[in-house]
Amino acid sequence: MTAFSRTAFPRPFISQRSTGAKSLWLAGFLMLLAGLVILSVTTGTRDVAWGDIVAALRGHFDTIGAAAVTVRLPRTLLALLAGAALGLAGAVMQGVTRNPLADPGILGVNMGASLALAVGVAWFGIASAQAYIWTAILGAGVSAVFVYFVGSLGRGGATPLKLALAGAATSVALSSLVTAVVLPRADIAGGIRSWQIGGVGGATFERILPVMPFLAAGFAISLLSAKKLNSLALGDDLAVGLGERVARTRAVAALGAILLCGATTALCGPIGFLGLIVPHLCRMLIGVDHRWLLPFSIVSGACLLLAADVVGRIASRPAELDAGIVTALIGAPFFIWIVRRQRIRQL
Repeated sequence: MTAFSRTAFPRPFISQRSTGAKSLWLAGFLMLLAGLVILSVTTGTRDVAWGDIVAALRGHFDTIGAAAVTVRLPRTLLALLAGAALGLAGAVMQGVTRNPLADPGILGVNMGASLALAVGVAWFGIASAQAYIWTAILGAGVSAVFVYFVGSLGRGGATPLKLALAGAATSVALSSLVTAVVLPRADIAGGIRSWQIGGVGGATFERILPVMPFLAAGFAISLLSAKKLNSLALGDDLAVGLGERVARTRAVAALGAILLCGATTALCGPIGFLGLIVPHLCRMLIGVDHRWLLPFSIVSGACLLLAADVVGRIASRPAELDAGIVTALIGAPFFIWIVRRQRIRQL
């Protein structure tokens, strides 16, 4: 057993469940996801009836309810895609770094994408969807490499403590730089600050379509890395003994996570803690096998972000609370709980 699995997760959660039990859990989560999709379409400032949903799906927008459904459909799709992407990215990052505290927000990846977009908008006037996506992915990649490099310095390599500290420090620094870039530009400051909160409001199918190829590539690369992540969990020496090229495996899996984080941040802004919460909850249910953990993280991440978006709509009617605020309210206490309960040796 590796130091990662031994210190990060208590023994009862490491035990592997039977395939039948895992399949039942997956079916249950898929049913929950279907229910949340229906709830997301029907719930908001104005509740809608089934007739309005059917009319909207048929292209009829004669009633206010049907018009509301047409707005909620792309929002629901974006929440589903973004939640799935961030949940999967978090699981991959934890597997790549063997760090139970890894998360796109905690490791500074989301904030790197945010700074890149802020600079692109303020200094270079980028406006197209493709430019937004490529800029966000580039920023996420540079930030991820920087944090891992800093966390690897000194004795012991990239320990959970050093990576978490490097990521937290980088996130704070990049956040300050975003403020410095945006502050002199009153014409874009409001939009950038609103986007930085993180949420799925204002989604349209036209905005979602350009990001689909990047998400598809990120999902494919990450899922295909599942078996190799299991080898990395045994430790670098054993992974090399099993024939794995450790550096290349880490780079490829990290590329998948960066694509997912960058593309999602370009659309939704930096939504934090979702990639931390989801993999931990999934491990408690089905164990540490990435061949099951990654699909579970996709479904669970979609469920969590959809639920956060619905809660945000209900909690402050007739206004709305962005999903990024709801996930932060849940994720911050969860992060503290992980640190205290798991008693990770390096912390």
